[in-house]
Amino acid sequence: MCIEIKYLFILVVIINTFINNQGEITQSELDKIAIENFRNYLRIPSVQPNINYEKCLNFIKSQAKSLGLPVKIIEVSPKKPVAIITWEGTEPEKSSIMLNGHMDVVPVVESEWKYPPFNATMDENGNIYARGAQDMKSTSIQYLEAIRQLKLNNVRLNRTIHVTFVPDEEFGDPGMEYFVKSPEFQSMNVGFALDEGLANENSQFSLYYGERTILQIWVNCPGEAGHASILANDTAAEKLRIVIDRFMDFRTSEKLKLNDPNVDPGDVTSVNLSRLKGGIQDNVLPQELSAMFDIRVTPSRNLTEFEKLIESWLKEAGEGVNYTTIYRGTPVQSTKLDNNNIFWIAFQKAASELNMKYVTRIFQGATDIRYLRELGIPALGFSTMINTPILLHASNEYLNKDIFLNGIGIYMKIISAIANA
Repeated sequence: MCIEIKYLFILVVIINTFINNQGEITQSELDKIAIENFRNYLRIPSVQPNINYEKCLNFIKSQAKSLGLPVKIIEVSPKKPVAIITWEGTEPEKSSIMLNGHMDVVPVVESEWKYPPFNATMDENGNIYARGAQDMKSTSIQYLEAIRQLKLNNVRLNRTIHVTFVPDEEFGDPGMEYFVKSPEFQSMNVGFALDEGLANENSQFSLYYGERTILQIWVNCPGEAGHASILANDTAAEKLRIVIDRFMDFRTSEKLKLNDPNVDPGDVTSVNLSRLKGGIQDNVLPQELSAMFDIRVTPSRNLTEFEKLIESWLKEAGEGVNYTTIYRGTPVQSTKLDNNNIFWIAFQKAASELNMKYVTRIFQGATDIRYLRELGIPALGFSTMINTPILLHASNEYLNKDIFLNGIGIYMKIISAIANA
């Protein structure tokens, strides 16, 4: 039975129960359909690269139908669809709320998984194992299940809610980047957005109000070629050693800052050597050696000034050393968490009523939310995965069903608060 039909069949059973019990529906019945929804979404292998998003779109359409809400599908580039489920508010002229999630997931090495990574196996402890369990199909389903329960409770919100499903967040292709430039996005009039956060191993929630800027470069070190038995001058390797030393020394200095418990990973600039290339044969001195550095620049450090520092290192390394930029993100102003941000005030109030303990942070990676902040739209990265090890992109990624279900209640409260701000 296909996912859409199976889902609708289960929903019919719940609706009949609702009618037979004269309008009463149990929380356990809602929990069952939420978990089944979550597992069915996880079973769609939307794995990078070269994804066919058709199964995701069919699933999302069935979700919209079950909620009695309209869904719009647009292509921001060939075979790169965005799905938008809309719940119109009582005051649609006000700016709307966007609840965003990406459909794609990263690849897996199946031999390293204890269960098949797209079976969504639930073990005896209630842990649901699948690629995307944390990053980030759980959050998208929680948005929808929160809306389902609000609607069943006859709740109406002031602001319109848009639940968006975007492509290729994990691959760097311009899914969200193109979407925010589209007429469809402009017509949504987004005033505030939520997107993904990270799991937390303790009971404290993390709220991400900003992100580091990505800088990925190849440093190219030309040198004197020749026979490998000769101690030649001005070799590529000698230059590369200086380059690597300078980058790694800087890396060490930033890493030491993390010894301070008040410093988060997002507060420092990370530098990692990710690739090396060069040479044509074992006994030939290479004409050029190159190193790829993946750098994430914290918002408190000026990106232009940091690039000047890199240039000084390359000048020190020797004649002709240069770098090629593979990706340079645009530094984006972080969302302001102050009394001028009515959505932040609403979020805080909801969190207080939920007795949520949270900490505000700079996200150490990069998410689609940066494209919204670049437009001046306030946004938070937030996930409800507390008491959970961080397993995004790792083997045996899982989320416990009780943590997942608890998050639905949290989103009900928060979505209501920010939509009525």
